[in-house]
Amino acid sequence: MQLCIFDLRRGQQEGQELDKILFFFPADLPFATQLSVIGLSEGLITFTRIFSPDAACEVIEAERHSHVFYEAESDIWMVMVVDKSKESKAACQVDALRKVLKEVHSLFVLFHGTMRSMLEKETSGGLIRSHLYPFITDYLSAYQKQSLLCNCCWDFLTGRKLQLPSFHDCLMERGTVQMLTVGREAAIEVQSLVKVLECSAGTTSCYSLVLFQDLLVSTTLSPDDTISLFTYAVLRLTPHALSSGATSWSYLQRTNAGSQVPALSTITNSGSVSDNIYRSRDASLDQENNCQVKRPLHHNRWFRGNDGFLASDIWGTDNGSQTSVTPIVYLQLTEERMYLCAYQHKSLTIILLVPVSSILNGEQGLSLVKQQVLENASLKMLMVEEKLSKGWGGENAYHVSGYRYLLVDDERVSRASPPAKVMTLAKESLLALSKLREEVNLEKKRAKCSNSEVNCDKELEICVRAKNGAWVIARTSRGKELYMVLEKASETLLYAADSVEKFSNRYCSGVFSLD
Repeated sequence: MQLCIFDLRRGQQEGQELDKILFFFPADLPFATQLSVIGLSEGLITFTRIFSPDAACEVIEAERHSHVFYEAESDIWMVMVVDKSKESKAACQVDALRKVLKEVHSLFVLFHGTMRSMLEKETSGGLIRSHLYPFITDYLSAYQKQSLLCNCCWDFLTGRKLQLPSFHDCLMERGTVQMLTVGREAAIEVQSLVKVLECSAGTTSCYSLVLFQDLLVSTTLSPDDTISLFTYAVLRLTPHALSSGATSWSYLQRTNAGSQVPALSTITNSGSVSDNIYRSRDASLDQENNCQVKRPLHHNRWFRGNDGFLASDIWGTDNGSQTSVTPIVYLQLTEERMYLCAYQHKSLTIILLVPVSSILNGEQGLSLVKQQVLENASLKMLMVEEKLSKGWGGENAYHVSGYRYLLVDDERVSRASPPAKVMTLAKESLLALSKLREEVNLEKKRAKCSNSEVNCDKELEICVRAKNGAWVIARTSRGKELYMVLEKASETLLYAADSVEKFSNRYCSGVFSLD
C-alpha cells in the first residue's frame, strides 16, 4: 500500500517537482518512485476531469492496483494505491478506504487547521511536512490493541503490513457516531447539564460533547465537528481509551490477532526516514520558527487529574504554573480556535470547547472556567452519570437476537450489532454483504450524479443468498440505510423479508417497511 498527499499548485516548474509532495508512505521509497506515483495520480485526475468536470475522481481500477482518490481541500489530494491480490479483490471496499482518508484529514484539521492555511503561513512546505509525517504515523498506529486479549479495537498494523479495512468490517460505518439511547428523565437531566456548562463557561459561543462509555449522549457542535471530536474522544479520552490494559468493546473495527511489534517498528522507522529527509532540508526553517511539533495521537499521553479534568503533556507545560497546557482545536466551518477541556467521572466524559478569544489570561483564565464548572455542574454530572449507568444495558445493549445488522441514518449516526456478535458470522456471509454494500454505494453515486432529488431519496431493496445459505439484505429509505445478515439455512426469501419487516417496525419506527 502507498499513501500520498500532494498539492497541485506546487512544483509545476521543472526541477521543483519535489515541492508538491507533502506526505508519502512508505517514506523510504526513492524520490523517483514517489514522483512516479504522484505523477500518475495527477495525470488520472486531469484526464477524468475531461469527462466529469463537476465530480472529482474517486477510484481508478487497474489490473494490479486500485487508486483511491480524495480531494481533501482545493487542489490538495490524498491518494491511496492498494495492490490487488486474490484476497484483497474481495476484501477491500473502496468507499471504506476513502473514509479512512477523510478521517485522517478531519483529525489533522481538528488540531492543526487546514492544510492550505499552513501552506500559506509557511510557503516552503517544511512546516506542514513536519506535522503531517508524525501525525499520520501516529494515526496508522492509533488503533493498536491495548492487550493481546482485545479483539475489538481496530488495528491498522498486522505483521509487517498495514491492515486495511476489509470485508470483516462491512457491519461497521466509519465517519458516523454511535448514540446512546436514553429515557425521558435522563434526557432532561442531560439537557439541564448542558445549559449549566454553557453558563459556567461564561460565553454563549462555547460548545459541549457528552459521552457515556464510547457512545455519544449529547452534542452542540456541527455534524462534521461532532464526528471529528467523537472519533478522537473514543481513541484517546474515554475511560476505555485511558485504561491501557482494559479490553474494549467499542464499535470500531476488529482485526485478526497478529504480531504488533514488527509493523510498529516498520512504520516508526518509515517516519524517522521522512524526518531525516525533510528536516535536513528544512532544519533552518524549524529553528527560525521555533516550531514544536504536537502529536495529539500519541499513545498513553492523557491522564485524569485529581479534579477530574483530563490533562496531557503533549502540548507542554505552562511556564508560570508548570501545569499541562490545554490543547487548542479548530472548528471546521469557521476555523475558530477553541480550548479543549475534558472532564471525566466514572463512565461519563464531558468535552467543553471554549473560544480562545474569550479567555484573556490563557491557562490562568481557563483554570477559573474549570473552577466554575466544578462549582456549578458537579452535582449535575454525578446525577447524569448515575441515571445513565442505571439504564445502561452493557456492551451487548444493542444486540438483537437472531440478527446481525448495521443501521445508518441521514444524520450520520450509526448503530450496529456488537463486534463480538459480528465475529460469529461466517466468512461467506461477510463477503456477500461486502459485495452488496459496494452495489448500494454505486447506486447512491449514480443517484447523486443525476442531480435529481427524486433519485436521491428513492427506496432500494436488495436480497442476496450467500454461498453458505445465509440471506444478505440491504434496504434504503428516506435517507436511511439498513444492512442485515440472517444465517439460518432454513430461511426462505419470504421468511427473510418478514424478519426485516419485524426489525423495522420494532427498532426503526417502520422506516424500512414495504407497506
